Amino acid sequence: MSFTEATVQTALKELIDPNTQKDFVSGKSVKNIKVTNNQTGGANAPQGDNVSLDIQLGYPAKSVWDEIRTLVEKHLHNVLPNVGTVTVTVSSRVVQHAVQRGVKLVDGVKNIIAVASGKGGVGKSTTAVNLALALAAEGAKVGMLDADIYGPSQPLMTGVKGQPVSRDGKSVEPMMGNGLQVMSIGLMIQGDDAPMVWRGPMVTQALEQLLQQTRWHDLDYLIVDMPPGTGDIQLTLAQKVPVTGAVIVTTPQDIALLDARKGFKMFEKVGIKILGVVENMSTHICSKCGHEEHIFGSGGGAKMCSDYGVDLLGSLPLDIRIREQADSGTPTVAADPDGVISKEYKKIARRIAVKVAEMAQDHSAIFPKIVIKNT
Repeated sequence: MSFTEATVQTALKELIDPNTQKDFVSGKSVKNIKVTNNQTGGANAPQGDNVSLDIQLGYPAKSVWDEIRTLVEKHLHNVLPNVGTVTVTVSSRVVQHAVQRGVKLVDGVKNIIAVASGKGGVGKSTTAVNLALALAAEGAKVGMLDADIYGPSQPLMTGVKGQPVSRDGKSVEPMMGNGLQVMSIGLMIQGDDAPMVWRGPMVTQALEQLLQQTRWHDLDYLIVDMPPGTGDIQLTLAQKVPVTGAVIVTTPQDIALLDARKGFKMFEKVGIKILGVVENMSTHICSKCGHEEHIFGSGGGAKMCSDYGVDLLGSLPLDIRIREQADSGTPTVAADPDGVISKEYKKIARRIAVKVAEMAQDHSAIFPKIVIKNT
C-alpha cells in the first residue's frame, strides 16, 4: 500500500513534542517531507516507500535530538503501512521574537532574557549563569550581560579575567568564559574591591552603554543578570532594555516570595512577558545521611505561579557544589555537565526556550527601510 506526503503529515499530527506538548505539525517543526518508491521488484528488495523528513525545532535542544529522532521514526514505522526506511534529521533554529514597544533592538542579539529577583541572596546570579550555560550546551549561541552594576559577580562566575578590548575606539569586544560571550562593569573597573558609588542615572547610562556598545556576535540569547529589587533603577532598566521575556528567581521563603511578587508587577508595568519562575534552594539533602529537608519552606513558588497564571519552570536544590563550582569560575553546568543538577538546569533552560519560541516573532527586519532624499 502506497502513501503520500500528506499521509505522513497527517500521521505526525498525532505525535506530541515532549518539550512543547504540541504536535509537531501544529508546532511548525515538520519540514521537507519526501516519499520515494522503493519497490524495485527484486526478491530481497525492501517493500514499501521510503520516507525522509526534517524536524526543525524552534528552541535549542541538542541533548534530546536523538530522543526526538527515535520518537518520530518509531511512530512512522508504527502507523504507516509497509513503510520502508524512515530517515529523520533533527535540528534547531532560533529566531528573533518581539520585545516591548518603543525600545531599540540590539545588534547581534536575537532574544534577551532578563533574570531577576525581588531581593538579593536568592541565587539569582548563579541561576542566570547556569541557565546561560545550559542554553549553550543545548546548541545555542549565548551571551551573559551582568547588569548588577553595584555588585557584579559574573566575571568571577564565568572565570573571565582581564579587560575588554576595543578595535574601533567606539565599541568593545565581549570576553569569553566557558563558551559564553560575557560583559560586565566588573571588567571595566580596577580592583575586585572597588565600589561603584554611583547614583541611579549613572547606573542606567552605564548599563545602556554595556548593552549597546558591546559587539555581540550573532547571539540566539543574551541573558541579563538584573540587579535585585524593584526600585527606580530596575524599572528604568526594564524600560530601556529590549527584553523578550523575564524569569523570576525566588526561594520558598515567605519574605523572598513577597518581594518576588513585586518583580511580577514591575515587568507587567513595562509590558514584558513573564516566562516563569525558578524556585531556588527548594530543598536540601544532607550529604552525610541523605535526609531531605525544606529549609526555606515548601510550595511557595508553585502557589505564586498559580496566583499569577505563570509556570513554575523548575526547582533547584540547596547544594554546596553549586556554590563551590560558581565561586571557582566553572559553574555546575560546565563543571558537571552530565550531573543531576545540570540536567535540571538544562530542563529549565529548554522550558524557557520553548516559552520564547511560542511568542510572536519580530518581523521588523523584513520590512524595507524608506529613505527620502531631495533630488
